[in-house]
Amino acid sequence: MCAIAGIFNLTGIPVPEQLIKKVTAQMSHRGPDGEGFFSEKNIALGHKRLAILDLSEKGKQPMFSKNKEWVIVFNGCIYNFKELRKELTAAGASFISTSDTEVIVEGLTLYGTSFLERLNGMFAIAAWNRTRKELYLSRDRFGVKPLYYWFNGKCLVFASEIKSILQHPDYRIAVDFNALNEYFSFQNLFAYHTLFKDIMLLPPANTVKINSETKFVKHQSWWDYDFSEPDETMSFNDAVDETERLFRVAVARQMVSDVPVGSYLSGGMDSGSITAIASSHLPRLSTFTAGFDMSEVTGSEANFDERRDAELLANYFKTEHYEQVINAGDLRWSLPKVVWHLEDLRVGMSYPNYYISRLASKFVKVCLQGTGGDELYGGYPWRYYRVFNSLDQKSFFDNYYGFWQRLVPDEDKVSLFRPEVFRKTDRDEPRRVFERVFTFNKKLKYDTPEQHIQNSLYFEIKTFLAGLLLVGDKLSMANGLEERFPFLDNDLVTFAQKIPIRHKLGNLENMKRIDENIAGNKKYVYREFDDGKNVLRKSMADFLPEKIINRKKQGFSSPEESWYRGENASYVKELLLDKKTCSSIFINPDYKRTIINEHINERKNHRLIIWSLLCFEWWCRIFINNEKIAD
Repeated sequence: MCAIAGIFNLTGIPVPEQLIKKVTAQMSHRGPDGEGFFSEKNIALGHKRLAILDLSEKGKQPMFSKNKEWVIVFNGCIYNFKELRKELTAAGASFISTSDTEVIVEGLTLYGTSFLERLNGMFAIAAWNRTRKELYLSRDRFGVKPLYYWFNGKCLVFASEIKSILQHPDYRIAVDFNALNEYFSFQNLFAYHTLFKDIMLLPPANTVKINSETKFVKHQSWWDYDFSEPDETMSFNDAVDETERLFRVAVARQMVSDVPVGSYLSGGMDSGSITAIASSHLPRLSTFTAGFDMSEVTGSEANFDERRDAELLANYFKTEHYEQVINAGDLRWSLPKVVWHLEDLRVGMSYPNYYISRLASKFVKVCLQGTGGDELYGGYPWRYYRVFNSLDQKSFFDNYYGFWQRLVPDEDKVSLFRPEVFRKTDRDEPRRVFERVFTFNKKLKYDTPEQHIQNSLYFEIKTFLAGLLLVGDKLSMANGLEERFPFLDNDLVTFAQKIPIRHKLGNLENMKRIDENIAGNKKYVYREFDDGKNVLRKSMADFLPEKIINRKKQGFSSPEESWYRGENASYVKELLLDKKTCSSIFINPDYKRTIINEHINERKNHRLIIWSLLCFEWWCRIFINNEKIAD
């Protein structure tokens, strides 16, 4: 777990040593345990190390293959490296370290870049072949570890974080207006661009090759999710038993470490399941929960604090449990830091993630996370039931696109953006980007309710989960903490995709019968069918208290609806409506004023758009105005 960076001058001009060091230094928070550099004429690689496996100098990067043909920098952790090492040894390879990095570089020597497709883990890898003078960049199949690049036809700069690329003297900061439009549509980016013009995110499960003949970066995809061919002969009990077996293996596999390992514990089933298995391998496991000051919280948000259920589980499994209480005032202190670390704005209120990872980092270097269970096992049924009775592909797209415009509908963009910005946006692009997520996969069909739900799972795991993973990486690494995701194990994911929808959703047949006759508020009815993850609930029934197994889905979210109307109302106005507000060169001040007034006066709940406006304001201040943030 580290940070990687590199500069490749395709014109043959040597890379100055001080430049690669400057680029890499921007990510010191990701690797406080050491650094290393490789420079050879027109190629330079940089590495910041967070030592997790083989803490000795033998695990240092950049790392060379034994024959000196390959040199790599690597960020992540390979969970099946011991099995791969045995295979490579039998094939004639030898090793001097106990690191997973050496397994990667010797695998490249024996099998070439196809070896990367066999890695079970999270990774961003840059590999330079010194014989062929070719650079390869690759990212894990689920997209846990980020890797950004900028290519102007003459020079390619890549890094784990965008702020490193900004250090290159030839890059000039400008806003990508289509990315801006997309972000304020979905509170996410479904394409692989960023708010920084021409800086791209390498897609998951992609390996690209760059050499002196490269005119553009061509993505080579080698894996994708596939829910389209479930095993309809699979019984419910078989699905339960195999899920339990593979989950046990995944948790044990991801506990490999030479430093202390802990687990987040929200009080829900996913983190509780991980804690159940992990605590059986590691007595006195450290667990961590973040809760919220609820003294001025009303309505549905009154249930957002999960500390009581987390404490129940901590006592049940006898963990060494730590908690942090977040209050409304913590937003003002943390938001500039959160945005500086995020850079690539995604999904919802994320500053609680910053606080809980900061807490965990005081006690452990590795923390297990429950993300992924919902997306694999159908944890959001109220979303799927909106589209499961669609008539065809167009009907499906119309229904789902409307739901996923989480922030500003397309017809309101003319009010959102300044006129000169609106003219530079393609107002149809968000819909095209949305549809391309589906049309990328030629196997998807749109004929039955089950297929519509399979398509929903595919979309959400490709987009919403991808956003959660990116946020998780940035804010945990801001505190020098490695997060791991047992649900994102190659074998478990492969099996979960084969489980029939009827085993995941308990009320599917009921919904088929009643949907056409629903009276009143459909949204309310759909939410009442909180019947997802049936297989996972049953597979964990022997490990967790019944209260946790049957608990309704609760995301890790702060009570911003109440706080924006209360203690943080003045901060929202101060940041977004001041004459010095930087983002007003892009966002119409009248639109912001209307949104804030409607929220404060309880006419509408605008917590999502207010959060995104706050983040974008700090993004403008930090990256456009170069405003320094306090430590």
